[in-house]
Amino acid sequence: MSPVAAPADRRFRRVHVKPAHRQRGWRRFGPMAAGVGVAVVALGIVAVKGSTAIAHARVLPISHIVVRGNERLSKGEVLAVLGGLRGQSLVWTDLGVWRRLLLASPWVRDAALRRSLPSTVEVLISERQPVGIGRLKGDMYLIDDTGAVIDQYGPQYADLDLPIVDGLEADAGGGSLTDPARAEFAARVIASIRARADVARRLSQLDVSDLHDAAVILNGDPAVLHLGDDRFLQRLQSYLDLSATLHDQVANIDYVDLRFDDRIYVRPAAKPGTGGGKR
Repeated sequence: MSPVAAPADRRFRRVHVKPAHRQRGWRRFGPMAAGVGVAVVALGIVAVKGSTAIAHARVLPISHIVVRGNERLSKGEVLAVLGGLRGQSLVWTDLGVWRRLLLASPWVRDAALRRSLPSTVEVLISERQPVGIGRLKGDMYLIDDTGAVIDQYGPQYADLDLPIVDGLEADAGGGSLTDPARAEFAARVIASIRARADVARRLSQLDVSDLHDAAVILNGDPAVLHLGDDRFLQRLQSYLDLSATLHDQVANIDYVDLRFDDRIYVRPAAKPGTGGGKR
């Protein structure tokens, strides 16, 4: 068989291809695509306006408020603060505003509000925990570990077994009833002693007038115990271990200084008419 001769000219004859037909095709579909794009944009605008209209029309009004985490603060008191929340739009209402209203309550340390479809707002309350009864300007107040005043102490809080705390008052002219440094010091002392429930139950009074010397009084024992500014529980325990012996040796004790761990100083109470005792 004879070989087939290939054409000498291997070039494609592109000059005979007329791309004008392709251009006319795109021109034909161009107006259609533009029309589709305009329709999509229009639909998007309608959707956005529709969702806004639905929200503002209050299709999802708040009708339920669920309160959790409250103990001392009653559910009724929480709902009273949030009374205007019912009927608001679940989608558009600013929960941060309502949270700030809750934080204005002295019992509320923190609060979180969460939306729950279709019509509920869940409220989680974190309450302040009273650590003592502060004696301030002649009145008694519940105070927390920051020194914040929670409420005036009264019969409704008789179930709270808390020590009386003196020396918390801020300097004159300040904007607060309590001094933050003294409040923090008192909180440290109380937290340390609370590590032993049996010892904590005996704590009657605490004075933090001196930031370097916590002075405490125990139930059934009039002696003032000076614990310094650290190792509060250990020093208090050392007194309890020696208390019976000390009272056998000294009938009436004014104070016991426990700040020097290797030595304990005892001052007898002044006898009537003697003008005071000596260390």
